[in-house]
Amino acid sequence: MTSIAIVGAGPQMGLAIARTFGSQGFDVALISRNREKLDGLVGTLATEGITAAAFPADVLDRDALTQALKDAAARFGGIDVLEYSPVGSFGAIKLTAPTETEPSHVEFEMNFQLYGAITATKAVLPAMREAGAGTLLYTTGAGSIWPDPRVANVNAAAAALRNWVMNLHKELDRTGVQAAHVGIDSSIGVSVIPGVEAAKPEQIAPLYWELHTTKRDEAELVFRLDAEGFPRA
Repeated sequence: MTSIAIVGAGPQMGLAIARTFGSQGFDVALISRNREKLDGLVGTLATEGITAAAFPADVLDRDALTQALKDAAARFGGIDVLEYSPVGSFGAIKLTAPTETEPSHVEFEMNFQLYGAITATKAVLPAMREAGAGTLLYTTGAGSIWPDPRVANVNAAAAALRNWVMNLHKELDRTGVQAAHVGIDSSIGVSVIPGVEAAKPEQIAPLYWELHTTKRDEAELVFRLDAEGFPRA
């Protein structure tokens, strides 16, 4: 049996990725802070014939995140794919321009994005390396590639995560374990930044399956919409 752990699982990208892998026979471990919301996602997936389970944990609590992934591995006999894409609550994160950024603005994002990703990776990678197989996928906004000064503090941490993933991809070359970054150059569901078009989660989720299956040599895929609102490379 194969399984995917989705860290930061929610009703948009998390659910779309769960459906993409679940439709291919994967069991799904859903990890985020809110047990009630996770249980709702588990129920939704169950109606679609997908086996899923909730493992509540806050990515800022490294011990809890590690334990959630250990519990998921015990439940499903291991974790074959890790997908890391937590999203902060709107209004809870202060978005800053470069000249307005204080160290604390970046510190929170580094804990949320980079340090959480490292923690999750350390929880699952040893077993993957021992098995000689596995996939590690990490998501950021495309500001990690093409910075947007309106969200400079978020971009700084996202770029750090992207850089770390690129290095991880190189380190794991020829081990059978794939590490890759997905950059999303759009809002998801509804537009939240002026000038950035919104995409449907179902348009983006296939990139994760491609990285796990047919594009295992790629370190990165970037999702963008063309002028007509259609996905383009």
